[in-house]
Amino acid sequence: MIERFLANELSVKRWRRFKAHRSAIVSIVVLLIFGLLSLTAEIWANNKPIYLSYQGKSYFPVFQTIHPSDLGRSDIMVMDFRTLELGPEDSAIWPPVRWDPFERNATLDTLPGAPSSDNIFGTDEGGRDVASRLLYGFRYSMAYAIAVWFFCSLIGVFLGALMGYFAGWVDIVGQRVIEVWESVPALMLLIILASMISPNIWILTAFTVFFGWVGISMYMRAEFLRLRKREFVEAARALGATQARIIFRHILPNSLTPWITMTPFMVAGAVTGLSSLDYLGFGLPAPTPSWGELLGQAQKHFQVAWWLAVFPSLALFTTLTSLNLIGSAVRDAYDPRK
Repeated sequence: MIERFLANELSVKRWRRFKAHRSAIVSIVVLLIFGLLSLTAEIWANNKPIYLSYQGKSYFPVFQTIHPSDLGRSDIMVMDFRTLELGPEDSAIWPPVRWDPFERNATLDTLPGAPSSDNIFGTDEGGRDVASRLLYGFRYSMAYAIAVWFFCSLIGVFLGALMGYFAGWVDIVGQRVIEVWESVPALMLLIILASMISPNIWILTAFTVFFGWVGISMYMRAEFLRLRKREFVEAARALGATQARIIFRHILPNSLTPWITMTPFMVAGAVTGLSSLDYLGFGLPAPTPSWGELLGQAQKHFQVAWWLAVFPSLALFTTLTSLNLIGSAVRDAYDPRK
């Protein structure tokens, strides 16, 4: 009971120190808003109405597949709802952005298209709406970043715990493997891989995790080396606790501070990494919505398409700044000197 009380009291103190950073709270709200908008992007950016009332019937085109024959069109196979003529009794509720991220605006004479009433953030060199691609791109960026963070943490914590707890020859062999791993030119291998196959988000995630677990493993190794001879561990061992129980029940919960403080920075690093790969042309395959790919187009059309540089840069800057502010607040909250 005393240990639980102290743990709760410590957690309360950490939360208060974190909450004192108002910028971190604002950053969490900003990221939650971005995440909610991106997860429900079909409602905010789509070429289908959210709700359609046509000839006395109600439809929800965003959430259901509607064949043109259901609307009285037998001359086409795919329905373009913009061409649907509504009668006086008909109505439609459209998303704020009436463009799918993969759809081309065929009415434009020049590409990339400048911001207008049809495309509020302009279009890219393929005529696709920038606002829609920014909204959907956040989904891909965060999915990649969270997947990389999760699997790197899983592997790094496990291997670092083994090296730190058992020490001896396990630690020596593990350190030599890590030295070899760190010397491998990961970016060069990724370029070679991208030239051989077209990497999707899962291949990129697996490749990044394959080389990205080293950093967290070093921190966890140091924590386990520090805690393995502490009094509470010796007491648990004297009471007959198994090695698995000592590792997962006693040492691991007390060694997660470096991992917790590193988490926002790991996610920010993964977002930056994917954007860099997309910018260089070795990331997600076209025409996947990507912030880095838009920035790559901005370099090619810098003199005539300022919007391709400004809006993706603002999205990337806001996301990375929010993550770094949260990381700084978490680091201060877990600082034992405070």
